[in-house]
Amino acid sequence: MATRFTPRLLQQTTRGYATQAAIRPPIALHGLAGKYASSAFVAAAQKDAKSLEKLEADLKQIKSLMGSSGAESKKIKEFIENPTLSSAEKNKGLNQLLGGKEGEITRNLFRAMAEHGRLGETERVIEGFLQLMGAHRGEVEVVVTSATALDKQTASRLESAIKQSQYASKGKSVKITQKVNPTIQGGLVVDFGDRSVDLSVSSRVNRLNTLLQQGV
Repeated sequence: MATRFTPRLLQQTTRGYATQAAIRPPIALHGLAGKYASSAFVAAAQKDAKSLEKLEADLKQIKSLMGSSGAESKKIKEFIENPTLSSAEKNKGLNQLLGGKEGEITRNLFRAMAEHGRLGETERVIEGFLQLMGAHRGEVEVVVTSATALDKQTASRLESAIKQSQYASKGKSVKITQKVNPTIQGGLVVDFGDRSVDLSVSSRVNRLNTLLQQGV
């Protein structure tokens, strides 16, 4: 019987696993996408390690397809963002999206999202699941946001500094993720755990504007 997912509860995959110790996500995710991601993680983890790895590989592949700039990526985005599709159209779209080589849990996750009109949450579900996998491995993601892509030398120096920092020396594995956001104008924004260091130009400009307004 196919695994059923629910955004409300983290259910066990089958009754055969009921005697095992309850498996919980390594961190709590919020929102509907977080609940789908957590449900998928628990279902795979209760089965075996290979199922968890397969689900991760499937979702990374889908993320890569969605992030490409070709016609295929455009079709995928049109599919997941269209809430008016019939059941037949959803099934056809899922077959094209998943490619037929996906694992059972991947297929059931997307079926559940399609049935409940939640395919629009796909990117957030994938990001949430990858965050869970990082926490499962003991990784700490450090997100470095810059106005333009960092050159290799700067990125390497920054990564080295972060990994040698006191924050990274607590027995944790640090994963560096780089993002580009032109609105920060310059400088960097570094997010790690529940903390954020804002060294952006836009932040300094906003603080200056606030001071000027207070002085008027």
